[in-house]
Amino acid sequence: MTVTWEVRASEAKTKREAGFAKVEPPLDGIPDQLPVNSLGLPKIVLTEKELKITEEYTITQLLTALRTRKFSVEEVTRAFLRRAALAQAATNCLTDLLWDDAIERARYLDSLPEPKGQLFGLPISTKEHQGGIGRNIESTASFVAWIGKKHGSNILCDLLWEEGCVFYARTTQPQTIMHLETESNVYGRTVNPHNRNLTPGGSTGGESALIGMRGSILGIGGDIGGSIRCPAAHCGIYGFKPSLKRISVMGQMTHMVGKEAIISTPGPMAVDREALELFMKIAIGAKPWRRDASLMVKEWTPYKFDRPPKIAVQWWDGVVRPHPPMTRALKEVAEACRKAGMEVVDWCPGIDHSKAWDIVSSLYFPDGGEHILNIIKESGEPVLPLTKFIIHEQPTVKKLTQQELWDRCAERDAYRQAYSDAWNKTADADGREVDVILCPPSFGAATPHGQSRYWGYTAHWNLLDYPGAVFPVTVVDPARDLKDASYVPKNADDQFVYDMYEPEKYVHAPVCLQVIGRRHFDEKVLAALAEIERAMGR
Repeated sequence: MTVTWEVRASEAKTKREAGFAKVEPPLDGIPDQLPVNSLGLPKIVLTEKELKITEEYTITQLLTALRTRKFSVEEVTRAFLRRAALAQAATNCLTDLLWDDAIERARYLDSLPEPKGQLFGLPISTKEHQGGIGRNIESTASFVAWIGKKHGSNILCDLLWEEGCVFYARTTQPQTIMHLETESNVYGRTVNPHNRNLTPGGSTGGESALIGMRGSILGIGGDIGGSIRCPAAHCGIYGFKPSLKRISVMGQMTHMVGKEAIISTPGPMAVDREALELFMKIAIGAKPWRRDASLMVKEWTPYKFDRPPKIAVQWWDGVVRPHPPMTRALKEVAEACRKAGMEVVDWCPGIDHSKAWDIVSSLYFPDGGEHILNIIKESGEPVLPLTKFIIHEQPTVKKLTQQELWDRCAERDAYRQAYSDAWNKTADADGREVDVILCPPSFGAATPHGQSRYWGYTAHWNLLDYPGAVFPVTVVDPARDLKDASYVPKNADDQFVYDMYEPEKYVHAPVCLQVIGRRHFDEKVLAALAEIERAMGR
């Protein structure tokens, strides 16, 4: 008898619910009618000690408290397990709550005579398709056909585990893992903790929603078109996309394994900036190239500025004009940088960014989406609208011949060279090139569900393989962020984005910015972010 996709999806949800049934003590006080903004729920549901553990410490402070035995690993783990369960109830952000495995790991770490590892006792969450360490780990990668598929760990998780972390929660992602929102036929839609009428972004949207509610303070995402930076921006947290081949993807469960035209990279998502550098220092300090021969051999070497950085501001990409809150955030941060003594210039590369989208969207699916669509067909699950958008509605997505693939990769490389040349030219006037670019991570704050149909502010940097960090700046203020009624959109995408904006839709929505650096200058990006935040008074 053929099992329908609906039955298989319900089985996955039933397995998930079994994990939540273990929560002890059970969550009490969650209202039947969830509020639009979920951030007040922890104070209603959690204990005073759980709030203290999950809210009052940066990651480095919590690591210190764990190493000094101020808290046991078990009590910290239990606090984050319960807060993660609450985040799930509010936003639908989890695929697994690893209650038994996490408690067992915590008790083992507590039994050690001395704390061991740079991440001793720290709870870390992960995007589901990366797998995990524990009993009976399965990954769907958000395909109904892959429900029940056995999956172990990956190299990155192994390295973090060896440094003493606790894996306790795995998070949702969209169908195909190729939306800037998070919705699948397996687990449904994930919503934004700041405003449930908005998306938390994607593809690592479960992670951003979880961290946005501090159900986690450090998580692992993955980014091929904005999948770390977009959700981090939408939920007001920090996220970092490294350059390719610095962190291993080996062991992840995903589609089109072996495709090299455009590939993804894992990276950290966190509640504070210091955690981004800590994560990279640990992940690269373990010399992952000894386990994954595809990685570049490059130690993590923190960058130090010997003078204030030179920052270029990309006010817009020439294709889609950002919404007013994003432009206000750019102005505020640019002015703070000027006051701090930094040189701030406009980013004017003279390059058509729309061409980048034509190239990168094609290279996402050089088989025209055939592999992905066949996995979807296997179960009979429906193709969701944003899957249709990214595969069927992009004019350059088609099954390429070998020659066409070579030609498209040549276009990619020519675009990269043109951008590098433009960056070099920023030194023509004074001999000093721009250090980093300050730019939007999206055209606006988190979008209403189903509306994330412009990837240009993140995918462009994936095409170039430039590292990028996202950081919170402000929130939407309907009284200040008025719509410009006189603006005339420049093209269909610009019209779509302009029509989307009404300030009242975005109440409570965070607004973040993005710092971009040249390829392989990952350390410099994080150093520049530190300088920018100091200029902001942080």
